Amino acid sequence: MKTLFQFLFLFAFLSTIISCGTSKSMHNQPQLEGYNNTIPIVNKQSKTVFSTGNNYFLKNKQNLWELYVEGDPLERGLATGSLTDSLLKKQQKIFFNRIYEMLPSKFKQKSLRTFLKWYGRKLYLNIPEEYKTEIYGISKYTSHDYDNIAPRYLRSLYLNAAHDIGHALQDLALVGCSSFAAWGDKSEDGNLILGRNFDFYAGDDFAKDKIVAFIHPKEGHSFMMVTWGGMIGAVSGMNMEGLTVTINAAKSKIPLVAKTPISILTREILQYASTLDEAIAIAKKRKVFVSESIMVGSANDGKAIIIEVTPDNFGVYEVPNSNQLICSNHFQSIELKNGKSNLFQIENSHSKYRFDKMTQLFDENPKVNPQIAANILRNKEGLNNLPLGYGNEKALNQLIAHHGIIFKPKDRLVWVSSTPYQLGEFVCYDLNKIFVNRNPNDSIVSMQNEKLNIPKDAFLETTEYANYEKFRVEDRKMDTFLENKKDLPLHFAKYYQSLNPDYWCVYYKIGLYFYQKKIYQLAQEQFEKALTKEITTIPEKEEIQKYLKKIKRKLL
Repeated sequence: MKTLFQFLFLFAFLSTIISCGTSKSMHNQPQLEGYNNTIPIVNKQSKTVFSTGNNYFLKNKQNLWELYVEGDPLERGLATGSLTDSLLKKQQKIFFNRIYEMLPSKFKQKSLRTFLKWYGRKLYLNIPEEYKTEIYGISKYTSHDYDNIAPRYLRSLYLNAAHDIGHALQDLALVGCSSFAAWGDKSEDGNLILGRNFDFYAGDDFAKDKIVAFIHPKEGHSFMMVTWGGMIGAVSGMNMEGLTVTINAAKSKIPLVAKTPISILTREILQYASTLDEAIAIAKKRKVFVSESIMVGSANDGKAIIIEVTPDNFGVYEVPNSNQLICSNHFQSIELKNGKSNLFQIENSHSKYRFDKMTQLFDENPKVNPQIAANILRNKEGLNNLPLGYGNEKALNQLIAHHGIIFKPKDRLVWVSSTPYQLGEFVCYDLNKIFVNRNPNDSIVSMQNEKLNIPKDAFLETTEYANYEKFRVEDRKMDTFLENKKDLPLHFAKYYQSLNPDYWCVYYKIGLYFYQKKIYQLAQEQFEKALTKEITTIPEKEEIQKYLKKIKRKLL
């Protein structure tokens, strides 16, 4: 979610598959007997509007892609692939370019491939046949440019385990997804409302091409989800029964073998569950290989719960005698809350801080509605409105989110944020109009309900926002200076820090620069300045304190 390492490990894994031999890869293929594999004919109505049969793909004025597909698994896959092929190829190129950038060493690539070849050997056995078939259909439209690395189907299959493989191998538990639910006396109209930030950052170009997908399957419930090219798993979504799913990573041990990807499990819940009990039953029958909190909201039950899963344990959490539910990146159920890794996560990450901030905002906003939910998701301040600096992972809005999303399950309404981050307009969609009242003969236009859209954040028009975007550019330069141990240009440090003056990291990095140059007095000043700011985690704070101790010894 926070970094691209999950994709890095994923595609390093893929590059080993071809060495497994053609015969071994063939039995990974889905069973296609009985399916119509006719290649769809796509009608390009404009640069941003495409259709095939009743299926279509368009880009709306908020720059969100909207996809509608229907049919059996292969029909859905072929329709999705044929309509989104340009995005599939574009995003695959982004992934591989990033890999080459981050793993230039051939030796490191080979070592990692050897391990991941063994690690993911049974993943295909843990993905339901229906979804393997859908993925197969999509894979027919991926690029041939990387066939020397792995066949298209296998590349597509493992793409849907990207989050899990990265989470498992990098233990990406220090990601910042935040979610909440309110109902009864905590909701403005008494009905269930949920919100979440999906803080998955795979680069600016990747985040520009969000897809709001509306799926009408031959079997199961129709549903929507927010996704990207090639991804059929669900990270955020709602079905026509008013059941919602969102996922938050938790502290995880490295398992011995890959099993069911979390996003495939949540896709199954979204497609086949109509109540909380049904969602729990589906979650129990799948073996996962990373630890995750799955918030599930249900219009039929009028409330939300958190299903907590690990490779070897399972728990369900709901707050007794309360009409609100809050989730960050640690477990809360009786079964899992006292585990050593979870207690470590609470103590050493920013999960508890964001949890407390959401609690504080709920206290300040006793009746949540869609606008208030958006305000919570966009909040950039710390506890008691303490300035954190922009981009601090202690903030609910870390200014890196792939998307923010709000659900009103009883009304079948969902709001999806447009770029940048969750600051753009929240675009509203009414699932009743899309799935129940839709006329296939209507002209192809955006499916949004503009009257209910939530305006963009006023922060976008401020000097502070403009400075933050400049800071991101200068911060990458700063990292390059540190990595290459190059001299900073004249006045760079002052300008760099002026762009994001409340963020501890700008003082820490300048401190590191002076430490590298053995200018210990100036390094000490910068490290001490960093300690006056809200540092993201205890380990990061302790690292600064260690540098100060080293400096004091050197200055004696």
